[in-house]
Amino acid sequence: MIINRSIFNDLASDISRRFISILIGPRQVGKTFLMRQLADECRRNGLMVQFLNLEDPDDMRLFSGSDDSVIGKLKAVEADVLFIDEFHYLHNATRILKVLYDSGAKMKIFASGSSSMEIHKHLKESLAGRFRLTPVHPLFVREMSQLPEFSLDEYFRFGGLPGLIGESGASDKMALLKNVLQTYLLKDIKSLIREENIRAFNSLLYGIAWNQGQVVSMASLARDVGLSEPAVKHHLELMAQTFVCFPLDSYSGNIANELKKIKKYYLYDIGMRNSILNDFSALENRRDKGAIVESFVLLSVIKQLKANMEVKFWRTRQGDEVDFVLLKNRVPVPVEVKYRLSEPEVPDGMKKFLAKYPEAPHAIVFSKDAMGEIEYRGRRVSFQSWAEAEAVDYLQSVD
Repeated sequence: MIINRSIFNDLASDISRRFISILIGPRQVGKTFLMRQLADECRRNGLMVQFLNLEDPDDMRLFSGSDDSVIGKLKAVEADVLFIDEFHYLHNATRILKVLYDSGAKMKIFASGSSSMEIHKHLKESLAGRFRLTPVHPLFVREMSQLPEFSLDEYFRFGGLPGLIGESGASDKMALLKNVLQTYLLKDIKSLIREENIRAFNSLLYGIAWNQGQVVSMASLARDVGLSEPAVKHHLELMAQTFVCFPLDSYSGNIANELKKIKKYYLYDIGMRNSILNDFSALENRRDKGAIVESFVLLSVIKQLKANMEVKFWRTRQGDEVDFVLLKNRVPVPVEVKYRLSEPEVPDGMKKFLAKYPEAPHAIVFSKDAMGEIEYRGRRVSFQSWAEAEAVDYLQSVD
């Protein structure tokens, strides 16, 4: 069954626009499938298409030789729209794309790949002003709800990777997730760090999964995995640049202080976290159910962030904390996530935040049970279900 993805219409509207459209994200989130759907859309509109997959040896041969030779071959391609899948395998990819763009070629280019620190750096330096970056995430619940037998409980067990759609049994889904994890470690990460550090990287990945949603200490992580603190920091940056984990900074009204403060880390997919931890139990039976629903809410928000939005968390030396602070044009909205809440009641940490930051216009509490709205210190506090974390209208109300 084909899932209609929310992101497709935005990408399709880019077909007529000259900038280089780059789809980027971790493995198995559907980048190639989206590119092929876009190619089909181009053909339906009478456009000539060339689709190149750099994991295909035949296509890769086109890119043999010097950069100038490759650029000459691409200029000679007879197509209105050129698709380059897995472009990160191309040596000097960003330079080649830059020369093509600057040559005035009328050919529209779509490219997709798994990010790396090198490519991320070159995108900013070589393609500045010439490209638009579109992160591709695992499926939303609302997208997977198109499946006739979908359930939220299944999502909390196996996550939202599109490949799961073709797997009916739990054992097959677990095997797919394990395969994706091993491919990431043995293919993507192995090409970026020394082989003797793969085991330590794997241990660090486990540590991040185990401590998801908690403030983590670089020093304790370094001790646990047997690496130096600079090495741990480097590996965490790799995870972020390959979109496998999302680091959150702490919020402070003083922008200069934010970068100096502590961080929290969340893996990009609930199913992948469960795979790392070797625990696919039903949500009700999990001791870490709070971390799972908190992760679900955060990932729902991250997938929908606009250019003027970001998400952080808040914690004081006294132990007061709020799970997330959603910022739109720097205006903070505190967000708390509870597994259960018997009645609408403002959490203590949120009370402290609203007292400290009177500019916060309202607040949001997600839980399984309590719904409604109350007023605290003259501001609205809305109580919503976890599923509403994907509701675009609630995000638009953050201002």
